[in-house]
Amino acid sequence: MNPTTILLLIAGYFGLLLLVSFLTGKNDSNETFFKANKQSPWYVVAFGMIGATLSGVTFISVPGMIGGQQFAYMQGVFGFFVGTFFIILVLLPIYYKLNVTSIYQYLEQRFGNVSYKTGAAFFMLSRITGASFRLYLVALSMQYIVFEQLGVPFWATVVISILLIWVYTFRGGIKTIVWTDALQTLAMLVAVGVGIYLINQKLDWTYMEFLNSDEFASKSQIFFFDDPNSKTYFWKYFIGGIFLAITMTGLDQDMMQKNLTCKTKKDAQKNMGTMITLLVVVNFVFLSLGALLFIYAEKFGVEIPVVDGKTKTDLLFPEIAMNQGLGTALSVTFIIGLIAAAYSSADSALTSLTTSFSVDFMNIEKKPKEEQKPLRKKVHIGISILLILVVILFNNLEGNVVGNLFTFANFTYGPLLGLFAFGIFTKHKIKDSYAWIVALFAITATYLITQLPESVIGVYQFHWEILPINGLITFIGLWLIKKR
Repeated sequence: MNPTTILLLIAGYFGLLLLVSFLTGKNDSNETFFKANKQSPWYVVAFGMIGATLSGVTFISVPGMIGGQQFAYMQGVFGFFVGTFFIILVLLPIYYKLNVTSIYQYLEQRFGNVSYKTGAAFFMLSRITGASFRLYLVALSMQYIVFEQLGVPFWATVVISILLIWVYTFRGGIKTIVWTDALQTLAMLVAVGVGIYLINQKLDWTYMEFLNSDEFASKSQIFFFDDPNSKTYFWKYFIGGIFLAITMTGLDQDMMQKNLTCKTKKDAQKNMGTMITLLVVVNFVFLSLGALLFIYAEKFGVEIPVVDGKTKTDLLFPEIAMNQGLGTALSVTFIIGLIAAAYSSADSALTSLTTSFSVDFMNIEKKPKEEQKPLRKKVHIGISILLILVVILFNNLEGNVVGNLFTFANFTYGPLLGLFAFGIFTKHKIKDSYAWIVALFAITATYLITQLPESVIGVYQFHWEILPINGLITFIGLWLIKKR
């Protein structure tokens, strides 16, 4: 597929997003931008959240994980499933009872202003980092597929990507996101379905024959109990997955802002239950695609792409979809799916970051009415520029994108976990002015634990269990500064 055709596809896709934006953003008010007037159908939110949860990381990087750890990622997905029920039964009732715009307003009511600002600041740090990793991954893929051939530098690819997001979110905000996420989820799943179908056809398999093949069996081990030191050890993935779901969904303004657009608490709970059930199935399908990609590469001698002298399994899907002659249908759906994967998480991140900064730091709800909308628009532009700068910075990072994303999140989400846990499970007040010190100490201590020499921890490899460790250190720190 030539670059001109790809650009036309991108233009057509964004034309559709702009149409959705026009239809949903007619009422350009803060109530619409922040809460969608609390009128979102729960089933639309649930379907759209699948795409936002998956993002470009799952679309590109999770299939690429097969080469290193087979289906071990599913152990974490099962943890996500369990953790989501804490969100449904504990967190959503709190948020709806308090009728918050930003979920970190809970911390203000529970502890005070410093704890509130600390929680919001760590969300912003976490989400800016997470969104930037995701955008970086997809920008890298787009650069590899099309823009490199056109002589467009990487920084320009990033600027164009984020500018397009800004254009279709600046009016409708979260109301637009709810509907565009649903559209983008559909595009992503169609791309994966077409990929699985066409690759199986090339291998002369039906989907069930593929699942029953020896090749699939050699790449599809899910449970790993044999080596507690390994990153793929079941309890590391599973327990870490529980806490990742609680923090990166339940304590994350980005994900919870969508839930808070539902009409009632019951609708929001139905949304989360439906979303996580579907997410387990969808992740298995993504990993199945990954197995297929590696089987295809082995059978037809496809080399895994190398960038800057480093093997990039993240780029195996783009390589096979675009360069192996499997048909226009796969190329077209892959491009659209890739774009959808990028923007299903990045657009909601931009909106939630705008919401959090406006509400939590600019106190927009306390401003005169005539000042609120102009302030929100300025913040929206500022956050867009910040994302551009961070994505370009991340272009110099090394290592697996999924690993980098979750490793960093383990550190930055830990204080949020500790703050909310202390607020929910104890009745103690704290010396609020010291909350930020406790949070920074927890991150520093957790990082130092992961850097312990082999003479102390042996060959043990830390993974997602860093998150509950970080949260526990924060909890203990808050206990030490509680009011007597």
